[in-house]
Amino acid sequence: MLDYSLLSPISDFIDCHFAVNNLSPNYYYEGHCPQTGELLRLPRTALIEAIARGLMNYLARDERYANEGKMYGVLLVELPSGEQRVIKAFSGLLNSQSVVDGWVPPIPGREAVALSEAETLAKLDAIKQEIIALQQLPERQQYEILSAEFTQQLQVMSDRHCECRYQRQAQRQILGETLTGEVLTTALTELDEASRRDGIERRQLKRQRDGVLQPLQQLITAADTRIRELKQQRKTLSRQLQAEMHAAYSLMNFFGQSLTLQQLMPDGLPTGTGDCCAPKLLHYAATHHLKPLAMAEFWWGKSSGDKIQGEFYEACAERCQPLMGFLLSGMRLNPYTPNTPLLERGDIKSSSSLPFPRGGLGWGNCRTGSNSITGLYITDREVIYQDEWLIAVNKPAGLLSVPGRYRDTQDSVLSRLRNLLADGMNLVPVHRLDQETSGILLIARDRYTHYHLSQQFQQRQVHKVYEAILAGAVTQNQGVIELPLWGNPQNRPYQQVDWLYGKPSVTKFQVIAKEDEYTRVEFIPLTGRTHQLRVHAAEGLGVVILGDCLYGCTADANRLHLHAREISFYHPQLAKTLHLQATTPF
Repeated sequence: MLDYSLLSPISDFIDCHFAVNNLSPNYYYEGHCPQTGELLRLPRTALIEAIARGLMNYLARDERYANEGKMYGVLLVELPSGEQRVIKAFSGLLNSQSVVDGWVPPIPGREAVALSEAETLAKLDAIKQEIIALQQLPERQQYEILSAEFTQQLQVMSDRHCECRYQRQAQRQILGETLTGEVLTTALTELDEASRRDGIERRQLKRQRDGVLQPLQQLITAADTRIRELKQQRKTLSRQLQAEMHAAYSLMNFFGQSLTLQQLMPDGLPTGTGDCCAPKLLHYAATHHLKPLAMAEFWWGKSSGDKIQGEFYEACAERCQPLMGFLLSGMRLNPYTPNTPLLERGDIKSSSSLPFPRGGLGWGNCRTGSNSITGLYITDREVIYQDEWLIAVNKPAGLLSVPGRYRDTQDSVLSRLRNLLADGMNLVPVHRLDQETSGILLIARDRYTHYHLSQQFQQRQVHKVYEAILAGAVTQNQGVIELPLWGNPQNRPYQQVDWLYGKPSVTKFQVIAKEDEYTRVEFIPLTGRTHQLRVHAAEGLGVVILGDCLYGCTADANRLHLHAREISFYHPQLAKTLHLQATTPF
């Protein structure tokens, strides 16, 4: 039954005289219908953003919403009567509660595992308390104190024995000069006996130390072993509970179809899947026959990672995006849904017999239901590698790696691939290149590959080589640039060197050639900060990259002369290292 207390009038959020100046959506929630393959899109419009800001004003007046940072969402819906209302949701729990008056409830299924969840949470809490107790064993402190005392005693004894040894050596020299015969032998024997007594004293102290510390060490070792066992138990219990919850959580789309999260994402679900705002809102709308018109999600509360209070965000790539096609299925078209395809189709200039033909990203027709592209027209911008787990694209300058938040920034490598490939919605970018930068971009075709490649990037195990032309002469032929970079939130995407707030950033460079007043340079980034090479060139070498107007290049250039030329990484599925290269286009 529809709870009308959850349906808020638009006037609760914005003034009734609010005028929409921009009818173009700033972002689309989108996905392919599993049944028809149709691209379905739900916009984030100026109106829904204004409604969201009205909700932000409400949240700002209540301290309860400032305690923790989280995502909030609003969905503008149309009732069967034609009346428009707003429903709102929060991600996860709000002040430890899953059900809060006035907010869309969580996706059904939690109650089905409530008893199992309570029992598991009780076990997890008991494990937590036992781990804490084992970590705080009084024997640990005793061991540290006694070990320090014995170490000090041994040091004092060692210093004393050392001094005695020097004295005995001096006495032996004197005795050798003044005594002879049996008297000398007796005197030297007494000195040797003194040496033996020192050794006995040291061994006795060590035996005393071992007798006191070893029982404590055995207890500590047993406790550490038990802690490892408990942590493994905790991990297993958590996974079991998560699997039960995902099998119980059931989502409905606008066709009236219901599937569990486990059915929707059989290859594995990240923690928190189904608890985000977008699935909650769309499920509730579908369940209660509400027509979705526009949706927006934003962060409120303490900043976390790259999340900033008051900023709008798109569907999260790992939890929400894979569900969008199903959730939007059956949705009736609204005025914001485009009737034209996302991609502009070009004339086919050439084709290839390769499984994934090389060619530019201005793709023509594709083979429906296929996992490889046909009908690409050839340019010098190629898909340079593909297998069933990974795609490597030689991205051209000027094309985004992933879609932006606004309508005019939806065209990208990722969106084109998603529209061309049957498994397109499974694609996840492993890393990104600046829009102006060309070169090799890796895109994973499954979560396992994405996770392992992402870990390699995070742990700096991926070797990358960039080539650039600098608009001036460089005085050094090679070296290392270490300048910490910080991005001012008020001046995005500009990065600056900041020794107080900046993140460590390291780049190796090697001059390749000097061409008139320009310098061709090879860069090897050891860290992966935003605009790292561009700032390190401008500030570290004192010469900007040709075409980099953002950082002060005034020379005429048709593009940013920066190219991701080579990349080496360990392929987690093939269990071998791949080295890919893309010819520098300038």
